[in-house]
Amino acid sequence: MNARTNATATIDLNCDMGESFGAWKMGDDIAILDHVTSANIACGFHAGDPRTMQKTVAAAFERGVKVGAHPGFQDLAGFGRRPMQITSDEAYAIVVYQIGALAAFASALGGRLAHVKAHGALYNVAARDAALADALARAVRDVDPSLVFYGLAGSEHIGAAERAGLRVASEVFADRSYQDDGSLTPRNLPGAMIEDAEQSVAQVRRMVLERRVRAQSGKDIAVRADTLCIHGDQPGALAFVKRIREALAADSVTVAAP
Repeated sequence: MNARTNATATIDLNCDMGESFGAWKMGDDIAILDHVTSANIACGFHAGDPRTMQKTVAAAFERGVKVGAHPGFQDLAGFGRRPMQITSDEAYAIVVYQIGALAAFASALGGRLAHVKAHGALYNVAARDAALADALARAVRDVDPSLVFYGLAGSEHIGAAERAGLRVASEVFADRSYQDDGSLTPRNLPGAMIEDAEQSVAQVRRMVLERRVRAQSGKDIAVRADTLCIHGDQPGALAFVKRIREALAADSVTVAAP
């Protein structure tokens, strides 16, 4: 079951955040929270620490922003962007562990989690690997079957969530370019990140209103857009999200969580 049926009129705007760790500060989370509807909060494996998790959840709740767990590989040094060879059972366990950690903070603050979205390499590998995607979806279901599973539009994430009986939100990206198969351009390749706000807005408008995105090759790809991601660690993320909100408002698109 999809999180919503009319993605052309309504879109969720999500941001990866809570990625500061100790003395290391990442992103402008508090300011960005004023402009998004969902926050994907790091759970301590690829980034984040207990105090950062607590503060970010509290700030999101104060602003009425939906909170989701953002589990990744256990790779602080690589920010969770390096693929790791783990079994499906190991993947299941690390996702249950991370969801549970963030859910505890949400409960302590008088709220609850709304969704789960994998991070970085875990997200990208599972988008191609059905067995890994199934492990992630089962972990989410077994912790709380009411959680919405955020997954890359058209990828293995979507089928896995549906097989697990979860609500699913097909995700598209405002600040990433695409390949012909609908995957995101790897970060080590030129043009992987969209750094121009107007280029991002043009891509967002096509994805939300036309359900299409243009790959780096020039090929048009059909996409379903239930939720739109902005990376909080990208320089200029705050300006990006403000400009995108302006463009969506001009197109009479409602911004709301699933």
